[in-house]
Amino acid sequence: MSSVTTSTPLANSATLNDAFQRPIRDLRISVIDRCNFRCRYCMPEEEKDHYKFIEKKDWLQFEEIFRLTGLFVQLGVTKVRLTGGEPLLREGLPHLIKKLTALPGIEDLALTTNGSLLAQKARELKESGLTRLTVSLDTLDAGLFRTMSGNRGSLDGVLRGIREAERAGFEGIKVNVVVQKGINDHTILDLVRHFRGTSHVLRFIEYMDVGNCNHWRSEFVVPSAEILKRIQEHFSLQPVKANYLGEVAERYQYLDGKGEIGFISSVTQPFCGTCTRARLSTDGKIYTCLFAGQGTDL
Repeated sequence: MSSVTTSTPLANSATLNDAFQRPIRDLRISVIDRCNFRCRYCMPEEEKDHYKFIEKKDWLQFEEIFRLTGLFVQLGVTKVRLTGGEPLLREGLPHLIKKLTALPGIEDLALTTNGSLLAQKARELKESGLTRLTVSLDTLDAGLFRTMSGNRGSLDGVLRGIREAERAGFEGIKVNVVVQKGINDHTILDLVRHFRGTSHVLRFIEYMDVGNCNHWRSEFVVPSAEILKRIQEHFSLQPVKANYLGEVAERYQYLDGKGEIGFISSVTQPFCGTCTRARLSTDGKIYTCLFAGQGTDL
């Protein structure tokens, strides 16, 4: 893990800092540990029987999430992201969103989803006060999409969810693509052409080890530099400055002004040194690294 040098401190005494003096400004809240997909790079179908899911009675209640978030906001957190599992499986989620939007100090409230339930829930999410959406979409090949989701996902359903989110008023949706060599890397340009010219931001993510279930192997990693090179063979891009300190994606814009794409290079270019994120698990443990195996029970 990278540390922050004392000569260029990222934090001040008014913030909650980790042991490397990095301020915690971005809180990821896992509202549920279940998912209706079985993506092979996350939790393959054959691994579910070996994984101990949290019992529902041990999930944080919305009142507890609201209270903890309020305390973190007092300590400098300004950005909150709701995650899972698949967060849209959590019953009554718009109620929590309404409560969180009422907290003074939260500048950005986002949600990451696989998009399978988005068509039905997009309008209610917007009306509840959700600021932004991130949708996972690894390919536009319907058969491959089905396979990559563990034979559970529908490409048409996710695309319909994105369209309904647009109609509900969500702009600049971030579309995350986990790229695996020999699996879906041949469909990169299909995604680029589909989202080019829209307000949405396509982001390519290096295949990373997200736990002990996905049997991660380095030979399946496609470096961001290689993905960028492939795209630049067809479209002219220029780098763009980060929106804020600690932004994980390297940003590029099309020279003809038809949108933006990003690259999250967790494997080849780790960004631990400027990380400002912490994760709150479904059962109330706080992790100061998104990939930590142990957390502190709150």
